[in-house]
Amino acid sequence: MEEFYQESCTCLGLIFLNVINCLRNGISSISSKLRFHGQKEMLAALPRIPQVALLFASEHVKILSREFLMKKIKIALLFGGRSGEHEVSIASASSIYHALNRKKYELTLIGIDKQGRWFFPDAKACFSSKNPMRVKLDGRGQEISWVPFEQKQQLVSLHSKKVSLSSFDVIFPVLHGSYGEDGTIQGLLELSHSAYVGCGVLGSALGMDKAISRQLFAASGIPVVDSFVITAQEFQKDPRAVLEHMCHCFSFPYFVKPVSMGSSLGVSKVKNLRHALRLFENAFLYDTKVLVEQAVNARELECSILGGNPPRASVVGEIIPKHEFYSYEAKYLDKKGASLKIPADLDPSLVKKIQNYALEAFSLIGGSGLARIDFFLDQDTQELFLNEVNTMPGFTEISMYPKLWEASGLSYSKLLDTLVDLAIQRHQEKSQLKISYS
Repeated sequence: MEEFYQESCTCLGLIFLNVINCLRNGISSISSKLRFHGQKEMLAALPRIPQVALLFASEHVKILSREFLMKKIKIALLFGGRSGEHEVSIASASSIYHALNRKKYELTLIGIDKQGRWFFPDAKACFSSKNPMRVKLDGRGQEISWVPFEQKQQLVSLHSKKVSLSSFDVIFPVLHGSYGEDGTIQGLLELSHSAYVGCGVLGSALGMDKAISRQLFAASGIPVVDSFVITAQEFQKDPRAVLEHMCHCFSFPYFVKPVSMGSSLGVSKVKNLRHALRLFENAFLYDTKVLVEQAVNARELECSILGGNPPRASVVGEIIPKHEFYSYEAKYLDKKGASLKIPADLDPSLVKKIQNYALEAFSLIGGSGLARIDFFLDQDTQELFLNEVNTMPGFTEISMYPKLWEASGLSYSKLLDTLVDLAIQRHQEKSQLKISYS
């Protein structure tokens, strides 16, 4: 009896120990895939434990789990920003705000207006509109600042006597374009040793710079469309000479697009020399570098990547623009500007090729968390080209990134759960690294 009692205690002790460890490590649910410490001994002893003891243990595990799980994960949803994609960020944040499970998460909104001011916005004012694209962040609310070093309180008030405000478990920077998707906000969050959703500094910066990333992909054997980079200084020095040179490099039509901008902002299709000057000037309104790219009679295909070890690729979808190309207007202003075909009607071997290229591109930029990889399929030659990588793609419920995962069997809310879990896991891994010699 004494030996039996000891076995029972050992087994129940292992159960409690592993439950506590799982919960303390930030795991919101105990996965059946986890390999517990002492699992072999626990399973061997389990059949010999009296039923009453198991019931007793079960009830205590439930109470213990409830106690730990009642502590919600604190998430800061960061949106807006100093970017031409400011309105797109609000629309994405609105969808995420409504989809995050309040039983799991305690949510705080942090808005950034177009002047770069951080503040606590009113959720109703931001997210009750039927068209979030028309919402304006005007900086009304308590102005705050992020603390750029590690401490318990990550926010401070700029005007209130109450200096310390709050701390968070995970930051969700739903910021598209410059000062959000380009590594800048990621650098700030790294300085403060914060867990955050999405790619890190390098992955974000490389994904944002179409010129550098294309060189990286081409050097690794991933096909890209012929392109040429022009700086603002080169263009301002002699615009006519630049335009004439482009006529020698490319045939009409060709595209001109800002190097570090998303959502097709500043992108134009140049059909002749007569309108070229105006279209180049428009592109330079958004960036100091412009990419000139040969137009391709292409189908536009997209694949979503979800980070992890290893990363996963979604099914492939197709954008069918109703406009001349998939412009900002077609994406966000015209409800009938484009249709989505998910999954795309493609040969299985081509789907696999796209998924492999997408995973390779994600790896090359040092991606983590998420990305959407866009491709062109030349309808005349059937050649496949990688177009660009988006490290914080549009996140409305009708955006391609979540829709592709939905078609792959992962719902919008479960996708958000996974991204939060990945952020916590990456942060825990980096926290184990040494930062000093001794």
